[in-house]
Amino acid sequence: MNTLTNLAPLLDRLFSEAAAAEPATRAAVAHLSASEVERLMRSRTEYLDFYGSLKDFPLAVSRETGRLLYMLARSCGARAIVEFGTSFGLSTLHLAAALRDNGGGILITGEFEASKAARARQNLAEGGLTDLVELREGDALQTFRADLPENIDMLLLDGAKALYPEILSLTESRLRPGALVLADDADHNPEYLARVRSPAGGYLSARLSEGVELSLRLG
Repeated sequence: MNTLTNLAPLLDRLFSEAAAAEPATRAAVAHLSASEVERLMRSRTEYLDFYGSLKDFPLAVSRETGRLLYMLARSCGARAIVEFGTSFGLSTLHLAAALRDNGGGILITGEFEASKAARARQNLAEGGLTDLVELREGDALQTFRADLPENIDMLLLDGAKALYPEILSLTESRLRPGALVLADDADHNPEYLARVRSPAGGYLSARLSEGVELSLRLG
């Protein structure tokens, strides 16, 4: 028995709610062309308004990605994790469960939408994982500028895609050699992909599935 197994009823409910919300999520952006959605996702100036318009929707990781997050955090013995993009806390629950099963630690996660942060706190409380998580509310470009763990074992990028390079820069000096960086929907930021895939970038990187990039911080 592990913490992820204990969380199964909560996770099943949240994944079911996320699946049920998908039609409404698609409808919320149906008035935009595919090129306009892509432009907004890549914009460094309009991301707050764009993601703010989706504040009522989970925008959750898949079940497979959630399980992968747990497995990666367990396999590297993570004790310090940073997550960009909490949403309703599905990925956060998987990462915090791994910390619990690794013997403890800290997960610092950031969410700029107050209503989503409130939902995430409720879900973490229901899962009994609040003691492992510090949820920083506000723009991560500000909230991640100070007081991060000295040695970060794992970084999850799953917020505004346009900010992936900036969030990596804020955390990079604290990523220990061998730290894992997982970026969801990374295809929306070619600049980020070029950085982690460059031979001179300090990472060994591989595409795991469509849009999911896993990178290893080299020593």
